[in-house]
Amino acid sequence: MNIYQHFRPEERDFIDQVLHWKDYVETSYAPKLTDFLDPREQHILKVLIGENGSIQYRIFGGKSGMERKRALIIPDYFSENLNDFQIALFEIEYPAKFVTIEHPKVLGTLMSLGLKRGKFGDILFENERVQFFTSQEVSDYIKLNLQSIGRTTVKIKELKLDQAISVHDNWVESELTVSSLRLDTVVSGIHHLSRQKSQLLIQQGLVKVNWTVTESPSFDCYAGDLISVRGHGRVKILSIDGKTKKEKWRMHVGKQK
Repeated sequence: MNIYQHFRPEERDFIDQVLHWKDYVETSYAPKLTDFLDPREQHILKVLIGENGSIQYRIFGGKSGMERKRALIIPDYFSENLNDFQIALFEIEYPAKFVTIEHPKVLGTLMSLGLKRGKFGDILFENERVQFFTSQEVSDYIKLNLQSIGRTTVKIKELKLDQAISVHDNWVESELTVSSLRLDTVVSGIHHLSRQKSQLLIQQGLVKVNWTVTESPSFDCYAGDLISVRGHGRVKILSIDGKTKKEKWRMHVGKQK
């Protein structure tokens, strides 16, 4: 069976990477820790590694409820703990009375340090507080190089993981049926919009799939995708459960309040 047929063509490199990780653990009897993975990548990893074999996985993002998580691929006899995920937590100190720091600025600054997106986990906000998770292996580099966000001089302070800002995971789960897995059809079904309205939002660049602007209405959606529509919020496709007797797709989704 061709395993690639169940995934998007552009995901082939990541599929090969996961299979390589699995083979490494099988042959070396040693654990493999990945970078932070987005929800779609986590889904692919779960499918490829499976639930009942001699090779298993654990995922953790620094705190319960995180979207981006590191995966630890392990032999079934391995007993892991949270330290094995090697995640660091930083809080950004800045003059909150005079400036506002938002998610795009924080992410843009972190990416400008020359590190891959996979080295960073979720960015957390609570009132004026801003925190972010990162891989421990780059924490010293970040301490040395993160000195400003935009024109604002900042300092960063490393915290223990249990000091992370509380996340209010307000996802409401529901089931729906759609006539196809095209992005415009799925957006229409989830948000109760006309197909024409959904197509317009997509073509205007107002829809992201897994944090990437997707301007093709015919783009196929898969389980594990995170769909963001400006003005309408975010939705996770939790599972795609086959077709009904009327040849419509059954889908289980979580919609963020």
